[in-house]
Amino acid sequence: MILRLTSTRLVQRAALVAATALTTALSAGLVAVPTASAASAASAASVAHCAGSCGGPAVVAPLSQEPPAVGACTSPEPVVCEIRRSTPDERVEQRGIRMRYLDLIGDMDHVRCTMRAEGRSPEEIARRLVDMRNDAKEITRAGMTPEEVRVLEARNMVKYGNPLGPTADQLHAKYGSWEKVADASTRTSRAVDGELGLAYLPCPCDVPAAA
Repeated sequence: MILRLTSTRLVQRAALVAATALTTALSAGLVAVPTASAASAASAASVAHCAGSCGGPAVVAPLSQEPPAVGACTSPEPVVCEIRRSTPDERVEQRGIRMRYLDLIGDMDHVRCTMRAEGRSPEEIARRLVDMRNDAKEITRAGMTPEEVRVLEARNMVKYGNPLGPTADQLHAKYGSWEKVADASTRTSRAVDGELGLAYLPCPCDVPAAA
């Protein structure tokens, strides 16, 4: 099942990815080790410009209790088809995993707004968000079977030459601006969300993008 994941493995993988990302950023000089006053200022900026109640999943409908679907799938979205082929109990697990993924996308909304408040460039913000999106994908895939991961990675390798998906530069070539790359990085699949009775609540930011 494409969305199968145990909570223990999710936490372990999340911790590993987060630690690796922080170490890489520090060694590359992309982030500074904050002082107490700097951390307080950044936290205040985030609260002031991006409301804490947004940027995450909302349950908007009950899960389907239909038995696993058989035959051809009418959805063009492969993950939706996998959900429909699942049992009701499996859909409960899938919803929990999807909610965790949407929480990670919500973190990206807050990071984007905080970086704007700090005066970071659109390119710097977009590149950071693409990295975070790929980290979120990696966390979500941590509990899949090797075959499930192989299928997803093979598709991405054909399309992007990257097992996790497009790079920041590939997205910039597609969309033509770093702001649009950032928008794409925090966009979720409404079809998948809706199939699990979820909706993503985007977090608007009142800080304008830098020129």
